[in-house]
Amino acid sequence: MLSGSSLRFVFLMASSALAMGQDQAPPSTPPADSTPAQTIALTVTRNTPLQVALDKEVRVRKVGQPVHGRLVLPVYAFNRMVVPAGAEVNGHIAQIAGLSGKKRTMGILNADFTPARKIDVEFDELVLADGRRIPFDAVVTPGSGQVMRLVSTRDEKKKKTVGDATSEKMDEAKEEARRQWREAMKQIKEPGKMHRLKEFAVTQSPYRRQYVQPGTRFVAELEGPLDFGETTRTSEQLVAVGNEPVPDSTLKARLVAEVSSATATRGTPVTAVLTEPLYSPTHQLILPANSRLIGQVVKAKSARKLHHNGELRVIFERIETSDEAVQALAQLQMQAQQAQAERSQAMVGNLEGVEVDRRANMQLDEEGAARTTDSKTRYLSSGLAVMLAAAASHTEVEHGTTEMAGPGVRTAAGGSGFRLTGALLSLMAKSTPVSMAIGAYGASMSIYANFLSRGHDVILPKDTPLEIGFGPPHAKAP
Repeated sequence: MLSGSSLRFVFLMASSALAMGQDQAPPSTPPADSTPAQTIALTVTRNTPLQVALDKEVRVRKVGQPVHGRLVLPVYAFNRMVVPAGAEVNGHIAQIAGLSGKKRTMGILNADFTPARKIDVEFDELVLADGRRIPFDAVVTPGSGQVMRLVSTRDEKKKKTVGDATSEKMDEAKEEARRQWREAMKQIKEPGKMHRLKEFAVTQSPYRRQYVQPGTRFVAELEGPLDFGETTRTSEQLVAVGNEPVPDSTLKARLVAEVSSATATRGTPVTAVLTEPLYSPTHQLILPANSRLIGQVVKAKSARKLHHNGELRVIFERIETSDEAVQALAQLQMQAQQAQAERSQAMVGNLEGVEVDRRANMQLDEEGAARTTDSKTRYLSSGLAVMLAAAASHTEVEHGTTEMAGPGVRTAAGGSGFRLTGALLSLMAKSTPVSMAIGAYGASMSIYANFLSRGHDVILPKDTPLEIGFGPPHAKAP
């Protein structure tokens, strides 16, 4: 066995011999790169939804009328943002549907002689900041109205660890995402107070024009892929792909199919797709976009009569790395079995945020369960309608004559039943029975709608944006 000094001597001798033979040896080629690069196509796949919000008010006039919106959420291909939030989207009104006899009759009974018609909108062009125009074909779902972001109560109660570098980096990333959201929303004009007051007055009129308000959200689902070139990644850059995310990481995803408390049962499968890549605290890619989150419904309660609302809770239990990442790992001469093994990993993910229509009246509890809530003004509005109906029917006998309710009471009672038309009719008729009838109708409809009718189900439509909190799977009991 050689000692340390002997080993050094042998090494020096070998080095000298190598140096002496360099003059006779032909020049050698440089060694090949130990980290070969793999080309990855930056393709936005078919069926990817583009979240578009109108940035201007549109008065509905005719088919072919142009509409203009902006992208609310950025679009990623693998780990690259290819279309930023705020990008312009051009389209047009494709169809204005007619009115059925039933809808027209119900509108007349509610003093609405110009019911809103269904409008089909098509978006067909992206305009990027550098002026590039990218045409596309998409299926556009109807506008969902003003969208609000719900946050679970657990997310609000999270405690931050002082001096925790990981927590600070996650906070910085979240703040950057919020900044991008605010910048995108600045470009979508919010109507002012006077404008909203004017809109309210118009909605009370029996005859009115139809408008689509700024901020109305549409989902344009691509019918074909969009090509944004390609990028290269080495094995060192992809070494963390498929690893377990840091606990309490937030995954941004979208639902693949609708989930409703009216039809779902315990165990109903739920699938979501990652819309933004996830990085480690050291800025290594862990999950590229289009990775899949697999879960199920763990609680579903449908709405019932007497205004009992629905409830829905979903958890995600497994992450599947995207096909693009698996192919890239395999082609970089990594072991295919290892790539396949890392493709799926267990998790426990609860809803921490969801974007829904403001009119849905939903909220998320600490466990991420979604439930619909009732308006806080339902008692006040129903009580006021009953009081107006009673006041309209109240008469006083004074000096041998019967005094009916005043014009203000009759007008208010009529307005509770048929809005502006009812108010004018009750005022002009100067008839107590007419005011009583209209007021009673308004009171009964208010009571039925707020207390006796069927409650509202929790409905998470297809492509609903989600924020899912990642946690490692629970240890199994022995």
